[in-house]
Amino acid sequence: MIRTRRAALAQSGSRFSEKIMLKQLKMFRDRHMSSSATSRVAVIGLGSMGYGMATSLRRAGFEVTGCDVSADAVARFVADGGKGARSPAEAARDADIVVSVVVNAAQTEGILFGKDGVAETLAKDAVFISSATMDPDIARRLAKQLEATGRHYLDAPISGGAQRAAQGELTILASGSAAAFAKARPALDAMAAKLYELGDAAGQGAAFKMINQLLAGVHIAAASEAIAFAAKQGLDIRKVYEVITASAGNSWMFENRMPHVLDGDYAPRSAVEIFVKDLGIIQDMARNARFPVPVSAAALQMFLMTAAAGMGRDDDASVARMYAQVTGTKLPGEK
Repeated sequence: MIRTRRAALAQSGSRFSEKIMLKQLKMFRDRHMSSSATSRVAVIGLGSMGYGMATSLRRAGFEVTGCDVSADAVARFVADGGKGARSPAEAARDADIVVSVVVNAAQTEGILFGKDGVAETLAKDAVFISSATMDPDIARRLAKQLEATGRHYLDAPISGGAQRAAQGELTILASGSAAAFAKARPALDAMAAKLYELGDAAGQGAAFKMINQLLAGVHIAAASEAIAFAAKQGLDIRKVYEVITASAGNSWMFENRMPHVLDGDYAPRSAVEIFVKDLGIIQDMARNARFPVPVSAAALQMFLMTAAAGMGRDDDASVARMYAQVTGTKLPGEK
């Protein structure tokens, strides 16, 4: 099942009309949420994604408390009009909804059940929304553990990037009980343009996200290989980009990531280490299922090599730099 604010636009043949209608729908949603929402939300993790999600929730009328390992991130959120907390437990104390926007399963488990964790203070019948990419089996285990205490767990990985997070236009791949969805829905509607409801138990959302990450990682690795190979052939890579984005070899990742290579800008919008983690999870899942995944295994090696070369915290388009370094190829911005 999919819930989307764009549904009313499906019959429109005009892009201009679609933009106008979407703006009107969004304004109506924000006014409605501002006038009717009384829920208090805690957002744990104020990085590029979490900060944007917290901002979208505030804009929709929620009372939002932010928490992050970085005191500067919390101070910035407070300066922008939010509330701040020093620990997940403090943030969750008066919350109806907790949105966890961290990197992995270990961090999620720590936020839930570690020292000063959410489970110490979260009210009965409140909901914990987990957006981290993780093995579906771990999502199921965390959900079972939290639900045994009388709280709800929604497995809800996200896709869309920092800009769409700040605009409340994410895609959310969610699964969980009907009660978890009902409790979380106002916050989900404030954060997402598309909400996919993928099952009545945790784990399905995580599994869908891993399929997305398999494709995303493979496409980034392939795009990086192609652009570096083009440079090695002496081609004008800006012209290569123009041609490929108008041809059958294009992909969303080629179109989105290769401008970083063209500009020599590897500031991390999405870091190499994220795909080291996610493609590694895919290998574990596939091995347990006795399912061969040789293409994603090769992509994982490309990300591992890039991380080993000291670029793990750089933008994932740095895979192209790794190719350039090992082949003596010059890319923009490289000495």
